[in-house]
Amino acid sequence: MKIFDHHIHMTSRTTDDYQAMADAGIVAVIEPAFWMGQPRTHVGSYEDYFLSLVGWERFRAKQFGIHHFCTIALNPKEANNPDIAEGVMELLPIYLEKESCVGVGEIGLDDQTEKETDYFEAQIQLAIDYELPVLIHTPHRDKMTGTQRIIDMVNAIGIEPGRVLIDHNNEETLPLTLDSGCWAGHSVYPHTKMDEGRMASLVKQYGTERITINSAADWGVSDPLKVPKTVQVMREAGIADSDIETVVWHNPVFFFGQSGRLDLGEHGERPRVDQSELWEGNSVLRGQAPVVEPAE
Repeated sequence: MKIFDHHIHMTSRTTDDYQAMADAGIVAVIEPAFWMGQPRTHVGSYEDYFLSLVGWERFRAKQFGIHHFCTIALNPKEANNPDIAEGVMELLPIYLEKESCVGVGEIGLDDQTEKETDYFEAQIQLAIDYELPVLIHTPHRDKMTGTQRIIDMVNAIGIEPGRVLIDHNNEETLPLTLDSGCWAGHSVYPHTKMDEGRMASLVKQYGTERITINSAADWGVSDPLKVPKTVQVMREAGIADSDIETVVWHNPVFFFGQSGRLDLGEHGERPRVDQSELWEGNSVLRGQAPVVEPAE
């Protein structure tokens, strides 16, 4: 079964993670722009980060047979930093035009401040202008209130709900998100957000329409194999493989395919691995023998 982890922060993961993900059936990933774990101090660090998302990280994923795409945005946490927020907003049009950028994100609410709201609305407008789908982060605290505020803003701005994926849903917010007409993402984590068993129960209760699953793995306690692990638990729960594949492959492919840039080949096959290739003179191998798959 092909798996598409549509929200994972591979910049903070290792090459071993890429290999394990490929072995577990992950064929494609999307890496949303997000917080580094500590505040950025100048706009230039944001620009270098964006460059890595459309460059080095895309190369690194392909070295292990995984398609890498990204979404670009000013994240909600750093929307509160006046020293960089406006400068980042000036950068966004450059990177929203890149071929591997398949959406605006992740945007949303963190502390639910006025600044976060302002930049959320501005970036939704960018998504409309660039005809890109949107990936939205719901707050960790007071999630129900934040999710409702997000839906209210989406409706007020007028973006088509079918082009909006609201992420980090749980049992409380999922009905709200589905009723809004938006897509509902779920981040499966070791100890918080959502786990495999709860996710299987939600799929059994609500079905597969507009529902997706991701790992949101990053620099913290997280697991880049949570989507394939959830696939196994869903099978054990008696969910049909066709429904599972809808949630972990067809749904994210359809949603982000609305960008017109989601190039997964004719049949969603893996990219050919050629570890003899270099990026700016660099290899991921560190002296190991390269794997080079034969060309078709």
